[in-house]
Amino acid sequence: MKIGIVCYPTYGGSGVVATELGKALAERGHQIHFISYAMPTRLEGYIGNVFYHEVEMSTYPVFEFPLYTLALASKIVEVSRFEKLDLIHAHYAIPHAISAYLAREILGGRSRIITTLHGTDITLVGLEPGYLPVMKFSIERSDGVTAVSRFLREKTTTNYGIDKDIRVIPNFVDTRKYRRLPASSICERFAPQGERVLVHVSNFRAVKRVPDVIRIFSEVRKKVPSRLLLVGDGPERSACEILARELGLQHDVIFLGKQQEIVPILSASDLMLMPSQSESFGLSALEAMACEVPVVSSSVGGLPELQVHGETGYIAEIGDVDRMARYAVDLLTNDAKRHMFGEACRRRAVDHFDVHPIVDLYESYYAECLAADPIPVRVPQS
Repeated sequence: MKIGIVCYPTYGGSGVVATELGKALAERGHQIHFISYAMPTRLEGYIGNVFYHEVEMSTYPVFEFPLYTLALASKIVEVSRFEKLDLIHAHYAIPHAISAYLAREILGGRSRIITTLHGTDITLVGLEPGYLPVMKFSIERSDGVTAVSRFLREKTTTNYGIDKDIRVIPNFVDTRKYRRLPASSICERFAPQGERVLVHVSNFRAVKRVPDVIRIFSEVRKKVPSRLLLVGDGPERSACEILARELGLQHDVIFLGKQQEIVPILSASDLMLMPSQSESFGLSALEAMACEVPVVSSSVGGLPELQVHGETGYIAEIGDVDRMARYAVDLLTNDAKRHMFGEACRRRAVDHFDVHPIVDLYESYYAECLAADPIPVRVPQS
């Protein structure tokens, strides 16, 4: 198949999943065309059968804001025409699904659209009154729709009153790459005195509740010699740096910023903290689990579908800093239990979320949508 993948190129989960999916499909012989405003961060090095098409943006004095939705639609039309794409896979509904819809109308319905819902496109952006009608329309007019968790599927049908089959295909991890590495110099650097290492990975948005991560660590630090690694960047980072200094943790909370190679960092970690307010799946938690790192998380969204309370980690209510800290101390002070949890994490990642079975599901769904009758092109009424 010739597949166009439209995604955000940044460090968020939707862009990571889209890129890893495209790479896995290319390994299977499919021709993959990424369409975005920048090179996806995980698209490093040369990969056969993978092509990148940049969306060019023009500025005109008459337009107060850039018209990315239209520029993206035009690029999808161009790539579809000249590369003869079989389908467009739009990751994240706004604006990608609506741009794909516009492109399909221009092309006379020759391409199929698969839309994958990843989370905040539904739980946050789509509920804005100005976006809701467009969100619902783009989902209903897609040839196929997938969601990364049962929670997200139910949230979508409830919030938008959509009577459409939404297939749950969870996020995945390449367990060949994401596996715990032997102890290395990274461990010595972050924990020179044998301290326990806690880690958090996110884009530092408010919904990730990174200040709670620091407060949890503050309680843990009182009982267990430990360090906290914060990976990522975003709008909350400055406030978090200030909070760490206010709590006297500036020497034990290490801000690593955006990182391309996360496996060595996870391999040096003993526990992941994910106290999110909203998490439709929790891809960074899955990557940690594949590296045998137990997770202490909130009970929101798709996280209870990912990890098992009391087996791969612990789950607590949003904002319950004290309980999460107690769970963390319990694991950090019991080596045998932590190792048992880590082994369970690895088994769950391999058995339920490995890349190959999940890509099988996508391939089958593509074939199913291509074999079905296409959604008719809308003809304006006279």
